Amino acid sequence: MIIPVRCWSCGKPIAQNYEEYLSRVQKGERKKEVLDDLGMDRYCCRAMFLGQVDLIDTVAQFKKS
Repeated sequence: MIIPVRCWSCGKPIAQNYEEYLSRVQKGERKKEVLDDLGMDRYCCRAMFLGQVDLIDTVAQFKKS
């Protein structure tokens, strides 16, 4: 999980909602409804969640040289 604490555009704190967002989406809820329920009404904050790609497991496979 590498999500910024605050939205890069508006500065609203968003990281505290990410785990709930992931769990609800994995249970089958629609992303739009979850974001609406979490109070993510700004498009910049929504883009932070929708554009997130978890690459930490992929990156961890490589050694630092």
